[in-house]
Amino acid sequence: MTSGDVPASAVEIAEAVAAGRLEAGVALADHVRRHQAAHGRLNALVQSRHAAAAAEVAGVAGLPLGGVPVSVKECFPVRGLRTTLGIPGRDAPDEHDAEIVVRLRAAGAVVVGKANVPQVMWLHETDNPVWGRTAHPTAAGRGPGGSSGGDAALVAAGVVPLAVGTDLAGSIRQPAHACGIAGLLPRSTVLGEAGAFDTLPHLTAVRPRCGFLARTVADLALASEAIVAPGTGVEHVAWPPRIGWWDDAGVVAASPAIRRGVREAVAHLQADGCTTQAIDGALAREAAMLLLAILSADGGADIRRLFGHVRPMPAVARLLRLAGMPRRLRPGIAAACRLVGRSIEAEALQATGPRAPADREQLLARRAELAGRVALLAERYDALVCPVSAVPALVHGTAATLLPAAAPCMLANLLDLAAGAVPVTSVRADEEAGRAPTWDPVERAAALTDRGSRGLPVGVQVIALAGGEATVLAVMRVIEAAAGFQAGMRAMSDRAI
Repeated sequence: MTSGDVPASAVEIAEAVAAGRLEAGVALADHVRRHQAAHGRLNALVQSRHAAAAAEVAGVAGLPLGGVPVSVKECFPVRGLRTTLGIPGRDAPDEHDAEIVVRLRAAGAVVVGKANVPQVMWLHETDNPVWGRTAHPTAAGRGPGGSSGGDAALVAAGVVPLAVGTDLAGSIRQPAHACGIAGLLPRSTVLGEAGAFDTLPHLTAVRPRCGFLARTVADLALASEAIVAPGTGVEHVAWPPRIGWWDDAGVVAASPAIRRGVREAVAHLQADGCTTQAIDGALAREAAMLLLAILSADGGADIRRLFGHVRPMPAVARLLRLAGMPRRLRPGIAAACRLVGRSIEAEALQATGPRAPADREQLLARRAELAGRVALLAERYDALVCPVSAVPALVHGTAATLLPAAAPCMLANLLDLAAGAVPVTSVRADEEAGRAPTWDPVERAAALTDRGSRGLPVGVQVIALAGGEATVLAVMRVIEAAAGFQAGMRAMSDRAI
């Protein structure tokens, strides 16, 4: 088998290498060819280790991920590369491999390098002063999301079939949705942070989690089985599950295509025998504001320490200023924001900011109360289906303004639930407009995002209330198969290469 004949999926590559139809070195050479063809427009694999990888491919045949090229997010140490977090001056080479890198190699995967991230992983746009900006695979004026955006772009463009990212507030699911691929966020007891650099050492209430990005749900299931443990695949789920769903996005109004995508996913599940019920999504909006409150309770102190004497890029600096604004000033500023039509910013200002230890305990008590309500939902539903984001892929430069658009993702992070994203459709021409006129800058940025979005992918989120990762994978596989979206995206990325 020649480089041009290498299969597109991780499952097919591993099977072909195991059967002797494909040499792992040929699969690596095909990846290098694809990287060289795409790098000029993507700027996604910003640290490659192709020579080292070529020396590691011997003996991988028959292992679960034998011969599969895999990228990892820049926050994971890889011996000999750098963990810059997009901060100039962080030049020391990594002295060891992260736990996830060790696991990948033990499973036969070929770690090809590190993918780009937003500076300090604080935005849903992959841009920083060290490596530059990563572009969306099919829309140069937009980004692939973040903070695992570099990896998502590589997968969507067909440069790698599988990638590893992290997720604290949607950072796997949001770029998966933006790029038209699938993503899996396991619970913290499954992989935890897997050796990622700890940017928030004093944050204990919630933690980032390691997860996977792939072009197909089958590849996510393979990664879960190979890296985590047998028993996490879709075949271990009792079918059909009970599904609760909503199609609003909480803080920011959902684009028409986002709402349609959820309804189409629900229809696919109904056709497969699932019982579905529309429910109130207000709980997810409450969870989003509570998670943002917890994440900002230190006023951004942990992130500031990372910079030392280096100046953050403007979008990050803006978020740090907002995070550090004293609580006593927030009610008055929020009231002023409401008077001039900035209601979303007003809500976020009142919810976030530095808190004393006693106030932080109150946040945890609110989380416990919300978890109790979700536990009651789990008596009626096995999984939830809802948007990933209020909008499709973001226009460059709008991520700081549109941070609340990812609010639907934050329930799973707050309560440590397994979740995933899977593509279901793409934006139609008649869905590029339709928002009500407003002076709110967040909604205006959302309207800008809708304009010109025809053809961009739309994903849906699946959150497991029972069965964990296996439930997420099983539900996503049904949506993927019925939607038939992956075949079109695969052909698109293959033509681009």
